[in-house]
Amino acid sequence: MYNKFTVSSLACQISLALAIPATALAEHDPLVIDIVKEAPEFPEPSTLNHSTVDSQRLQSLPASSSDSARLFKQLPGVELQGAGGVSSLPSIHGLTDDRVRIKVDGMDLVSACGNHMNPPLSYIDPTRIASATVFAGLTPVSLGGDSIGGTIVVESDDPVFAVPGEGLMTTGEIGTFYRSNGDARGANLAATLASENASLTYNGSTARANNYEAGDDFKPAGPAAAGRGFLDGDEVGSTYYETTNQSLALALRRDNHLAELTVATQDIPRQGFPNQRMDMTSNESTRVNLRYEGQYNWGKLEANAYREQTDHEMGFGEDRLFWYGANDGSIPDGEPCTIQGGPNGCAAGMPMETEGDNRGLVLRGDIPLNGRDLLRVGAEIQQYRLDDWWEPSGKIMFPDTFWNINDGERDRLATYGEWEARWSEQWLTQLGLRYERVSMDAGEVQGYNPMFSPQDAADFNAADRSRNDDNVDLTALARFTPDETLTLEFGYARKTRSPNLYERYAWSTHGMAMRMVNLAGDGNGYVGNLELDPEVAHTLSATFDWHDPTEQRWGLQVTPYVTYVEDYIDAARCSSATTRDMMGTACTDANLAVTDDFVYLQFVNQDARLYGVDISAHAPLAEDTRLGDFHIDGVLSYVRGENQDTDDNLYNIMPLNLKLAMTQNLGAWRNTAELELVDAKSEVSDTRNEVETGGYGLLHLRTSYTWKQLRIEAGVENVFDRFYQHPLSGAYLGQGKTMTAAGVAWGTPVPGPGRSIYTALNFRF
Repeated sequence: MYNKFTVSSLACQISLALAIPATALAEHDPLVIDIVKEAPEFPEPSTLNHSTVDSQRLQSLPASSSDSARLFKQLPGVELQGAGGVSSLPSIHGLTDDRVRIKVDGMDLVSACGNHMNPPLSYIDPTRIASATVFAGLTPVSLGGDSIGGTIVVESDDPVFAVPGEGLMTTGEIGTFYRSNGDARGANLAATLASENASLTYNGSTARANNYEAGDDFKPAGPAAAGRGFLDGDEVGSTYYETTNQSLALALRRDNHLAELTVATQDIPRQGFPNQRMDMTSNESTRVNLRYEGQYNWGKLEANAYREQTDHEMGFGEDRLFWYGANDGSIPDGEPCTIQGGPNGCAAGMPMETEGDNRGLVLRGDIPLNGRDLLRVGAEIQQYRLDDWWEPSGKIMFPDTFWNINDGERDRLATYGEWEARWSEQWLTQLGLRYERVSMDAGEVQGYNPMFSPQDAADFNAADRSRNDDNVDLTALARFTPDETLTLEFGYARKTRSPNLYERYAWSTHGMAMRMVNLAGDGNGYVGNLELDPEVAHTLSATFDWHDPTEQRWGLQVTPYVTYVEDYIDAARCSSATTRDMMGTACTDANLAVTDDFVYLQFVNQDARLYGVDISAHAPLAEDTRLGDFHIDGVLSYVRGENQDTDDNLYNIMPLNLKLAMTQNLGAWRNTAELELVDAKSEVSDTRNEVETGGYGLLHLRTSYTWKQLRIEAGVENVFDRFYQHPLSGAYLGQGKTMTAAGVAWGTPVPGPGRSIYTALNFRF
């Protein structure tokens, strides 16, 4: 059962956040509720230690990719872990997935899947993003909790209103794109009807693609699996996708108050995952988001109440074996099993279903205390429920429903205070403290039958599964500006993250069940650990920023950092010494010695250290020439991750890489050439049998022309059709008999896309 919020409890939460008596709110104290006719002048809050995606990048992304996470690819310290075509996972300084807090229009969205196929950024189409900001490492407590890697803040367009006295206003845009590699195509539409105080906006977008092709053959050509279609040697199986996103937003304003209600839906009927053993066969989501912003005599109040409901299904897509049993491959796809269940029956795929329900309330107040000091206070409540079950499907998966997570609960209650002070024109400091209580629990589980992990289920059901974590975050930042050309930011952050539901509550050590729980895309099998403690990261970082004293036409930023993580949630090989269930378990002693195959792992706490440096620069090359203005941008990133307990390398750490872009602006034309250079990855995780990747260089070209309300864009990705394997792409599992241990060959990383020519049109009206 869900906890119910009452009016009185909401008043108490608001009073905690704003230090205002709850009785005053209940009685509509005029000092709090009255509308401010003219907002008082307050000092603008600063934002330290952040990077933003520029407007040109925001405009050009929908043409080259349908994956919103790719927006951040050019920012210092940010890389992408491979997944589905619209579901990449951002990595900040080597920390990925749930270790990064992602806020979409103020909502803390949660991935509801044992493979994290539906991460937060997959729920917003690139055409809807109006601003995108990354806080790497040293994140203010007001912008991130329950994370250790940083925070990504993505916002859609603010509501627009008609000019007073001019009646109703209509505006909107329509766009379309095509990309040659994978035959990707899509369209988007937005329309707004607004008066002076009300605004109604519709947004819709759709995108689909077939499998993409690598720059060269990387496997033999032939059937993807028995009874499936033919794949060429360069075709990367299970990279297709189809997605539709829609939203309707109603905004109302009065003086200094703004309220907006948004209802959004997503439908992904299919999305392949080349580094997982299953595909997304359906993902339906509904989100309701109520936002408020108001200016009062005491300061600014922001509030968010949201609910996200997700119905997610996994199964075997068109490139994977569907029928399993004694007659593997002999039964044509689409025909029913002749014998249901039993030792001689066939299994019609392996249906997996997940339901997630995510509810949240966020309150924040910005309170200027005087001309120097600004206080930010806030409170957050999040209630998350998850059910993950697998219907019976013949043979050993029979006759009962397998409960992977049953009645999973993960609730967060947080409060914070943040003090920012402008001591002088040279010095600014920010000090923040955040407390969170994370409460988790899960119900009893069962296997497909009494022979399927019986001891695992018995031990799990007999254990105390309730956990409460008391987490404390601390951030101390300072900015020193000795002159007009140099800014120095430095500080310390203590950040904490509790385990997610799969890390704590995935329970079965049966090989098949373990292979279906994988957050890393490495092809290995995983089991949870009830004894996990929260991760606690200690980060020291500094940014040296040299720039032009006036317009900041040129700039150089250097950011060294080091992070030490206590109780980092890594993985260790499981064996007969770590499990009591010896019937069908994958945790055998032989598992400890495997060096050239997929293995079986348990989530464990171990200490880790990450360190590195980000260097970014921009400068004009030539201005006011006959050929226009020329500008260059560059980002160099290096990160190293080590397990302090085992001396092993951390998994999925990006090697040294450099991105350079030269841009020409000539009237309405904007032309860009991008060079991407990546070093070979040789520091790999032995525990996971991570595969090394070679170094490579890629060239990308793009051009755009803007004429009045029309924007035309074209480009070529990977101009020379270079074959490469991205260091964070994971293991190639995109075709074949993926449910079995030996059904997919070990040792092949997922190749990146070969050459792709694209074009896009966008018209604003």
